[in-house]
Amino acid sequence: MNTDTHTQNDALEGPILPTFLRYMMPSLLGLIAMTSASLVDGMFIGNYEGVTALAAVNLIIPITTLLFGVSMMISIGGSVRGGKYLGEKNTTAASAIFSKTLMFMVVYGLIVIALGLMFEAEIFAILGADKTLFPVMSEYYRIIFPFLFFQFIVIQIYFFIRLDGFPNLAALGLAIGAVVNISLDYLFIAFFGWGLTGAALATGISEVISLSVMLFYFVHPKRKIFFGLRQKNWREVFRAADNGISEFINEVSGALIAFIFNWMLIQRAGVTGVAAITLVNYLLFIGFMAYFAISDSIQVIISQNFGARNPQRIRAFLRTAGIMIGGVSAGIISLLIFGSESLIGLFIDVERDSDTLALALEFVAYIWPVFIFAGFTMLISGYLTAVHLPFQSALVASCRSLIMPAGFLILLYMLLSDYRFVAAISAAEAISFVLAITLYLFHTPAKVIREQA
Repeated sequence: MNTDTHTQNDALEGPILPTFLRYMMPSLLGLIAMTSASLVDGMFIGNYEGVTALAAVNLIIPITTLLFGVSMMISIGGSVRGGKYLGEKNTTAASAIFSKTLMFMVVYGLIVIALGLMFEAEIFAILGADKTLFPVMSEYYRIIFPFLFFQFIVIQIYFFIRLDGFPNLAALGLAIGAVVNISLDYLFIAFFGWGLTGAALATGISEVISLSVMLFYFVHPKRKIFFGLRQKNWREVFRAADNGISEFINEVSGALIAFIFNWMLIQRAGVTGVAAITLVNYLLFIGFMAYFAISDSIQVIISQNFGARNPQRIRAFLRTAGIMIGGVSAGIISLLIFGSESLIGLFIDVERDSDTLALALEFVAYIWPVFIFAGFTMLISGYLTAVHLPFQSALVASCRSLIMPAGFLILLYMLLSDYRFVAAISAAEAISFVLAITLYLFHTPAKVIREQA
């Protein structure tokens, strides 16, 4: 039986664990597929093109992450707002916010891509790249940048498809795109030898394929949310952005921290340092995608139960998600402590790039404690977003992804002459976790629903 064709709203009425898994597993599998595609990109680039190409791609990440942050803010904020409407049985309002955020994304994508291509050299300079790296960066940038348009649309549709009760279709779109990306990476890089051009083309084409799969949603007879071209009250898009502000802060802060990291490592270790932190970022990416899948699925469920005023189910879903995060964290920490050398060896030739390997292993030793705290902090931040507390959610997000990391990085960089300043990321996560727990205790499900009365 196809679980996507149900008529009951499981988020409001279904049993806790099966409902949580029904939303979470497709999201997790889809995001794992997307993550695996990025990891395979890194493997092909590192093994076939070397650490310089790997570093060049990493230097571009801050600008793409910044632009992606706006897309996430509008998409998640809009879906949370839409979830509240669905909880209130108001499908007309849910359809309206879907339509407006989708049209916004189309206009936004066209504008930022045009500007990004016009000011390529200026952007590279701002990112701190040496001019000798400009040609290598440009080879990847000029191809990947136009394809960002499809990525923006994919992420917006993805969240609303899941909200409407079709998580399998959303995950399938990501999974097929990931398989295409991996296949084309091999064909373009390993077989044809197209280098970074091939990597960018593989990623871009995979986004087009993902979007093509997700477009089947628009002809599904069971959907509750519909697209309409004529819309009013466009201010609601900005109110939706308020709900998604924490996700924007996460993405933008990640871009800024990556910029700071790259600058510091270029000063102390050159391209080798940037390549080493790129490898560590791939390992972090695995865990963070699992956390994101859990906390993001919880947002969809909680936003509907918030609209239906059901604090008991919200608590039960949070408890289930917390247990899941604890298990994921234990597994990732064990993997990093005992298997990081083997994992890093997948991305580079360890004999040819032995200096990069040694530096990456040193970074792992300072960064693995991040996974003690990060998942729970992300869960609470997602909960605060789902119950329409954007300020509190943004406070947690800005603390864990910008204020604390930037502050500790600068402080430790000034105090220490070696690479121990990397431990700033772990210290920032610990403090942010304390803040998140404190805010949750002040805004428990029963309290926020009582305050809405």
